[in-house]
Amino acid sequence: MDETGMIAITLIHSAASFSLPVALGDLEQQIVSNEAVKRLLVACALGSLVGIEREWKGQSAGIRTNLLICLACAFFTLMSPILAGDNGSNKGQVAANIVQGIGFLGAGLILHNKVRVSGLASAASIFSVASIGMACGAGLYLPALIATIIVLVAMAIIGFVEWKVSLKSYSLIYEARGSDSDNMLVSILDAMDKQNLRLYGVERDSIGVLQRITFSLAATRRRHEHMTTLLLAEPAISQLKTFRDSEED
Repeated sequence: MDETGMIAITLIHSAASFSLPVALGDLEQQIVSNEAVKRLLVACALGSLVGIEREWKGQSAGIRTNLLICLACAFFTLMSPILAGDNGSNKGQVAANIVQGIGFLGAGLILHNKVRVSGLASAASIFSVASIGMACGAGLYLPALIATIIVLVAMAIIGFVEWKVSLKSYSLIYEARGSDSDNMLVSILDAMDKQNLRLYGVERDSIGVLQRITFSLAATRRRHEHMTTLLLAEPAISQLKTFRDSEED
């Protein structure tokens, strides 16, 4: 075989080696596996902490969702340089695609209607959990722990402060009960006018002689309290119940 043929064969073998993952011996595989298990377990623990807070608030993205997202992101980050191979020029290519995938997942949690946009906090928490998982996959345990604490503080404590000082609007479902639905509706409209609010999503039904009118209202805590006081003062409304909106973050 001439020199040109030898060069061609060498180039073919070199190109093929670029597509192969890192070749690891038994000892190296055991070391990598032990470290991988530790990173994945840490990711599961931190993802579960965020999931507990979401589950406590009754969100659809709860413990299992956040745990699996954090685990998957950690595993993808861990496998990215291995799949790229020793001669791979871009060892973060697989990990980089995590951001796009999480973006699509978070977009599915955001709901928009005439009154408000909901699901933003859940989408943001999933994006944060993904970054925590990537940090765990890279072995950055302390930054991942600090990020988890910041997420929990932002979601729980800051959210409580926003509610307490009436900074943030949240949605409640009001259920007015009485014997005359027309008079109840006039009373509700009168109370809404006093608050300079518009009435949306009114539903009527009856159970025997009991008439019931249901509507939702997005407002701050103080405005909800004022609305409750106004509605209870109306003679046409004999009972008033409020319920948390399941779509509220």
